[in-house]
Amino acid sequence: MNDNVKDLAGRTIVVTGSSSGLGAAAAIELASRGATVAVVGRNPERTKAVADRAGGIPFVADFDHLQQVRELADALLTRFDRIDVLANNAGGLVTSRVRTTDGHDRVFQSNHLAPFLLTTLLLPRITKSGGRVISTSSNSNTIARLDLNDLDFDRGPWAGGWQAYGTTKLETILFIRELARRTAGTGVDAYAFHPGYVASNFGAEIAIMKFAQVISAGHLGLSPEQGAEPLVFLASTKDVGAPSGTYFSRMKANGRQHRTANDPVLAAALWAASERLVGRSSN
Repeated sequence: MNDNVKDLAGRTIVVTGSSSGLGAAAAIELASRGATVAVVGRNPERTKAVADRAGGIPFVADFDHLQQVRELADALLTRFDRIDVLANNAGGLVTSRVRTTDGHDRVFQSNHLAPFLLTTLLLPRITKSGGRVISTSSNSNTIARLDLNDLDFDRGPWAGGWQAYGTTKLETILFIRELARRTAGTGVDAYAFHPGYVASNFGAEIAIMKFAQVISAGHLGLSPEQGAEPLVFLASTKDVGAPSGTYFSRMKANGRQHRTANDPVLAAALWAASERLVGRSSN
């Protein structure tokens, strides 16, 4: 085995959004390397099926409900004495403006606010384990228009949800940067990554995506297994060759980023705004 690859036996890895697509592929691969994997998804049947295949443990939570995120955190903390890796992979894109039961835009909540809440709830356990937080972002972050006074996208055109999606993926990078700053010296690492375009259920209801799949005979994009490679790399490699807080494009550090992605003031302000929205505050 490569000396830079962790022996995952005895390691606990939480993968959200792992009932299908690259999340499922990553959960199965990480389990095959010896990790105990918490398979988190919103669909009970698919989540259990992936957990059964991986020999992992299923946890069901719908990130459209922040209370379910809190209950998920409680269940994970009750079940596991250590959490070595939290992979925030849940989220997606919707074609129309939709509000969650918490009153937030669905894209904002599922892609940023819910993972933020889950991470902060689990962070003491991750810190105790000297663990790592990995978040799935996207090169779509380059089209972001982040307005801290309009995090729920009440203003401006919806444009099929793409700008909201890109904005939340910039928020993912900023969140990871601020998390890295806050955990410096604790042994915790934090990384974001772009998996590439994965042929999965992502954007399945969007007309242009349907058309692209038809004309490509279903071969548009990477396979889920290929898309999972950066997540597996970041979860299983001791030294990824870049400092905590780095954004990867696939396995290459410093992918294409919005001009504000390295703004520490913006990252700290987003963190503070997120804390207010989920009802948490820094110690």
